[in-house]
Amino acid sequence: MSTEPALPPVLAGTRRVPDFFVVGHPKCGTTALYEMLARHPQIFMSAIKEPRFFASDMRQRFKPSRAGALPDTLERYLDLFEAAAPEQLAGEASPSYLASHTAAGLIAQVQPEARIVAILREPAAFLRSLHQQLLRSHVETEKDLRKAIALEGARAEGRRIPRRSHRPGALQYSDHVRYVEQLRRYEAVFPAEQMLVLIYEDFRAENEQTLRRVLRFLGVDDTLAFEVHDANPAVRVRSQQLDELVHMVSVGGGPLTRAAKAALKAVMPREARRRALQATRRHVVYGLPKEPDEAYMAELRRRFKPEVVALSEHLNRDLVMLWGYDGV
Repeated sequence: MSTEPALPPVLAGTRRVPDFFVVGHPKCGTTALYEMLARHPQIFMSAIKEPRFFASDMRQRFKPSRAGALPDTLERYLDLFEAAAPEQLAGEASPSYLASHTAAGLIAQVQPEARIVAILREPAAFLRSLHQQLLRSHVETEKDLRKAIALEGARAEGRRIPRRSHRPGALQYSDHVRYVEQLRRYEAVFPAEQMLVLIYEDFRAENEQTLRRVLRFLGVDDTLAFEVHDANPAVRVRSQQLDELVHMVSVGGGPLTRAAKAALKAVMPREARRRALQATRRHVVYGLPKEPDEAYMAELRRRFKPEVVALSEHLNRDLVMLWGYDGV
């Protein structure tokens, strides 16, 4: 029996609903895919790249003050697609939908004809990149990946969760790579012909061919010329404290940082302030990722090899060889 909450009915013909969903994972090319799809004249992508509306089980404890308002009702969610032309396909990309336990069922309630695109990445590399992203977004504070994953048990009990972490569920790293379980939630409510599972490594190596495959899957013109796009490259947070300070100055939280922000406003135009803060983050706060701890990466591959074997069988593709798990 389905455990998803019921959504208000959408009257046929009265509201525009999305035709397709890029459901994840994060750090697997979803942003690049979103931006390339948004440039296609036959496609309309929601202005909010990650509405996250259907991941009802992953609601943020509180929204970061930098984030824009996310839709909290079905009406507000559907407002995102009002501007789509009748001849366009409407879509959105929320990487949290693949890990969500509720998103598949809720999407099927609203749009049973939806086409679903998922992107999967080699587990160890994926978790390393995800960890860097969670540090950058202040969800995580433990800079050592080994220690962060070791904290899963304590954090599942509500302990050792960073004060500003607005998505504590994201810190259960192992849950992100339960790929077969995640795909089966969608397969339970959508037929196989409405699902496309991509492999991140294919997307990186054959960007153009993979995009054209997506366009054919969606049923739009795949012959148009387009520019490949690499979004959200991995970065390392050099200093959590400095990142925190830059963030606080940018949003003006607290009396001291409000005063600092007011002083900046008095002497520097808004666009110049924005560029200065971006430059500070880019050149001072963030840096290129450190070389991975190969011993721990090998340990992660041993740990997740059963999942890779199961996924290979599920997709009828040898990911064990592609991802280098044959020697594990």
